[in-house]
Amino acid sequence: MAVVTAVAAVVMTVGALAPTAAFAGGRPDSVQASLNALVEDDGLPAALATVKGRDGHTRSYTAGVGDLATGAKVPVDGQIRIGSNTKTFTAVVVLQLVAEGKIGLDASVDTYLPGLLRGDGIDGRNITVRQLLQHTSGLPEYVDTSSILASPKRYYEPRELLDAALSQKAHFAPTARWEYSNTNYLVAGLIIQKVTGRPLGEEVNQRIVDRIGLRHTYFPTPGDMSIHEAHPEGYNRDADGSLRDYTELDPSWGWAAGGVVSTNSDLIRFYTALLGGRLLPAAQLAEMRTTVPAELLGPGVRYGLGLVSRPLPCGGLYWGHGGAIPGYETAGGATDDGRATSIAVTMLPSGTAGQHLEAAVGSALCR
Repeated sequence: MAVVTAVAAVVMTVGALAPTAAFAGGRPDSVQASLNALVEDDGLPAALATVKGRDGHTRSYTAGVGDLATGAKVPVDGQIRIGSNTKTFTAVVVLQLVAEGKIGLDASVDTYLPGLLRGDGIDGRNITVRQLLQHTSGLPEYVDTSSILASPKRYYEPRELLDAALSQKAHFAPTARWEYSNTNYLVAGLIIQKVTGRPLGEEVNQRIVDRIGLRHTYFPTPGDMSIHEAHPEGYNRDADGSLRDYTELDPSWGWAAGGVVSTNSDLIRFYTALLGGRLLPAAQLAEMRTTVPAELLGPGVRYGLGLVSRPLPCGGLYWGHGGAIPGYETAGGATDDGRATSIAVTMLPSGTAGQHLEAAVGSALCR
């Protein structure tokens, strides 16, 4: 895995100032200016955005450098790993199965996976499907970031990941509070497989990707570590300050919580279709949009069933999720009146960069 040295800083700066194929000269608009700032001021290698405006027109933007080793341009609307946006896909499949009478939202995990969840303060007889999707189960986190960064090409079975969570104590009794845990969606993915008798990826692809025509989105099959179409490289900063390329990794550790590959335009299509009722009946969409406070994610943020609402600086709110995975972070969503945006950067933001990314989303939706 290549480590990018000090020359990357020079390439990054030059690339950030170059015009992009998605922006046709003149004074940058607010979206382009936001992307430029994420690269030039916050030091992120690249930023990509797609915005659907009030007029229904969609436009894509880029800034920075797509490959620090070669200086290649950022591909317009390139594929990216979308991290925890995957949770919304998983939640949609669960809610489709609820609509079909195959899963009960308030049924216990033990109804579908008897005896699976047992541990210190953990009992699947007392944890419901709803609590999984809303992060109110109390299940501890299975993700160990240091291990993932040390061995990014290692394959993990879902049960191995679950065992890492069950070796810990429950963080709280079900419904006592809200706390984000990837383990909730790991279990939700296992329930989907048990109920349908099919791999999770096949259910996601058939029920969502193919249904609404997400032509650049896929759930990786076991062992698939590549990104299939044109994409910017994804990086992580090592302890010595150098940037390491994490584009090629095994996403099995993310699985139902973070494994999907997509593009900004497909994410916009997904969230717009979801809010427009194309993926769920009205009753299940209403359940998905029933939220609890999740201010650990930001002021005014609320969490539904795999769907997040965030306040807009111009009033109102938007629905989406966002996601982080080594190499990429995405933020964005859609409003009920059809505006939508998705912005991706090619390194996990640190310090105030994360706030700047969220601000860029708000600016794009409010313009």
